[in-house]
Amino acid sequence: MNKSNNQNYIRLLPFIVGSIGGFFLLINRFTTPVLLDSQARSDVVGVILCGFLILIGLIWQNIQPVSPDVVELIGEQGFELAEFLPDPIKTELAWASHLILTNTVTTSIIIYHQDQVILKRGILGQNNQVKTGAIVQKVLTQKKAIYLVDLKLYPGRIEFDYFPENIQGIICQPLGDQGVMILGANAPRSYSKKDENWIEGIADKLTESLRYLHE
Repeated sequence: MNKSNNQNYIRLLPFIVGSIGGFFLLINRFTTPVLLDSQARSDVVGVILCGFLILIGLIWQNIQPVSPDVVELIGEQGFELAEFLPDPIKTELAWASHLILTNTVTTSIIIYHQDQVILKRGILGQNNQVKTGAIVQKVLTQKKAIYLVDLKLYPGRIEFDYFPENIQGIICQPLGDQGVMILGANAPRSYSKKDENWIEGIADKLTESLRYLHE
């Protein structure tokens, strides 16, 4: 039984307990030949408690999202930086990628800048060649992030063959109009709005640092 299933059962527990309790209260009420005042009062308290448990169960179903299923990515850990980069840029890229990997659900990072891959880090796929496709080109042109919440639903996923083959979700975050930071996760629908804001802030910082790299 995985963690997601355990959480589902926990969310259902108040609803199940409340329903079973209400059922037995009903049976007890109809099978009692003489209803005493004390029993009537107890039944009222029992009905209130059962109703409260059922209500909690229903609320939990609405406010607690089901955790996405995490997969074990097919790939190996790696960390590659372009050799031509100045040491300060290497340090900043290493710092930024570390922050993203440790503070978001990201498992894989590729940074593509001015037609070159300057960083690869995390769980990487077998294909070492990074070729930008229509989705990445759209991000570069429009300078607006694209979040593919569940990659298997998108026909354009084939352009990300440089990630592990079972990567689940991807964010393409622009670095101005010169580059893009491509992030992969091992679970669908796993990036929160807070994650997206965090990634955008780091991308803005990297954009400024990389602006004069080739000038």
